[in-house]
Amino acid sequence: MRDYSNRKFIIGGAAIIIVIVYTLRLLMLQIMSDDYRKSADSNAFLKQTEYPARGCIFDRKGKLLVFNQPSYDVMVVMNEAKDHIDTLALCEALGITRDFFDKRMADIKDREKNPGYSRFTQQVFITQLDEQDFAVFREKLFRFPGFYIQRRTLRQYQYPYGAHVLGDVAEVSQGDIEEDNYYIKGDYIGKLGVERSYEKQLRGEKGVQILLRDAHGRVQGHYQNGKYDRRPVPGKNLTLSIDIDLQALGERLMEGKIGSIVAIEPSTGEVLCMVSSPTYDPRILTGRRRGKNHLALQRNVWKPLLNRSIMGQYPPGSTFKTSQALTFLTEGIITPQTAFSCPHGFSFKGLHVGCHGHASPLSLVPALSTSCNGFFCWGLYYMIGNRKKYGKPHNAMNVWRDYMVSMGFGYKTGIDLPGEKRGLIPNGDYYDNAYKGSWNGLTVISISIGQGEVNLTPLQIANLAATIANRGYYVTPHVVKAIQNERLDTTYTKKHYTKASREAYDWVVQGMRASATGGTCHALSRYPYVACGKTGTAQNRGRDHSVFMGFAPMDNPKIAIAVYVENGGFGADFGVPIGAVMMEQYLTGKLSPAAQAWANALQSRHIAYGDSDR
Repeated sequence: MRDYSNRKFIIGGAAIIIVIVYTLRLLMLQIMSDDYRKSADSNAFLKQTEYPARGCIFDRKGKLLVFNQPSYDVMVVMNEAKDHIDTLALCEALGITRDFFDKRMADIKDREKNPGYSRFTQQVFITQLDEQDFAVFREKLFRFPGFYIQRRTLRQYQYPYGAHVLGDVAEVSQGDIEEDNYYIKGDYIGKLGVERSYEKQLRGEKGVQILLRDAHGRVQGHYQNGKYDRRPVPGKNLTLSIDIDLQALGERLMEGKIGSIVAIEPSTGEVLCMVSSPTYDPRILTGRRRGKNHLALQRNVWKPLLNRSIMGQYPPGSTFKTSQALTFLTEGIITPQTAFSCPHGFSFKGLHVGCHGHASPLSLVPALSTSCNGFFCWGLYYMIGNRKKYGKPHNAMNVWRDYMVSMGFGYKTGIDLPGEKRGLIPNGDYYDNAYKGSWNGLTVISISIGQGEVNLTPLQIANLAATIANRGYYVTPHVVKAIQNERLDTTYTKKHYTKASREAYDWVVQGMRASATGGTCHALSRYPYVACGKTGTAQNRGRDHSVFMGFAPMDNPKIAIAVYVENGGFGADFGVPIGAVMMEQYLTGKLSPAAQAWANALQSRHIAYGDSDR
């Protein structure tokens, strides 16, 4: 006979388990899951985001560069979109194909492509309708339940210049959303230039309207008369340090050339122009054609998206000799009267570094004026080999490195633009690793004339000119001059003093002035301002690069400039005339007839680049 004495415990245990399971399920539905809450909210409320107007951008003279135009996004709530809507009529109203409609609806539901998807909230269906398309669609909107219009703004660029400085705006990526919870799918964010680096100031704060709906989904008005609505806060306007007229001239002069022009106001560090060539019209990266145009720019073999002013890393050539003079003078390796011979170059122990013909021997000022290679090779040789002062070459090299770093080389300057590169300044460890500890001044002699391992960006070369113009200090370069209702970061107002002495700077200024009056920059003497300059002819695997660095006026300087033209030959071929015309434009506000003729000639002088020059 079976024993059923434990049956009541089994049945009771099963009942308890069932109750627990149902209780847990109810908790999940009512507390842990928000599906039903979202469904209820969706039926009763319609939350509409109000996007703020993005801040406008002006140049240093108050000229409007970037502003906003109204545009419209079509939004869809999947839970409300009915299967029986007239899809063909919807496609016709929006000017899209049925294939596009089907793919877009599938993409919205795809949680891999759209991780934040919810069938109860508005999802972006199509973006950036213009006024004309919006007017057509609005008249037919009542026929398409679940579809809504959301007002947005579209960036407009007043001029076809300054693309690398201004940047552009595009839809956020998933990475942007994960990095900052301000953004949701379909939002826009600055991608490059100041649009990116000042995104938080420009974007403003979103607002929201909470609308009440009836059982048929019809909007009845604001919930509690708008008590919980929040108005959007417009973004802040920016005033750039850029002079758009100077920028336009620079881009014109660099047509058909690869390279950069950077001009800085020495006393403030404000960037007056930043030209990277080849460039593009910023207006092509707006609207619904942005993606197609951006892809074409990405595929362009000449890399127009690359901002060579801050990303190009080049040998500075003879412009670097000014930093060597400052170092040798301050360290006592030379005096202003020290003279070295240069029989067409530096020759010692079988090593020869060539130089063009000029008087010999010569001291510092004429050495800078004529851009003598021999003088600066001897200076570095005696510094690295001075065991009495430094002990060994490794220590001397590190002292040299410290001077270079104090002048803004080897590290990013900290400019308020994304993507800046640091260049390269070697130190003792670098050469110990490269030559297994067996090296001397002759091994590294080429760095004394801006060749070898030394690489700088055009911005760093312009900053060197600004530092010399200031006789020993620079302010971190920046392209934003002012932010509406906000102080500029102190990073861009603080003076950075170098290790070189004031007396050393005075002698270098004399050398650069002598170059402008009768040396390699003698073309500057024809212009109506007192200029100082230094040429550079940077050696390259192909044709040499043409480099110029200068400032004006000599006393109380208003502009410091660097010009870098890839494969442009001697510094006097392209660098000097371009720099001279740019300085006249900024200092006088216009070009004289003679300067205008020079500008026209320079604009038409294109350089034939081959595949090896890319």
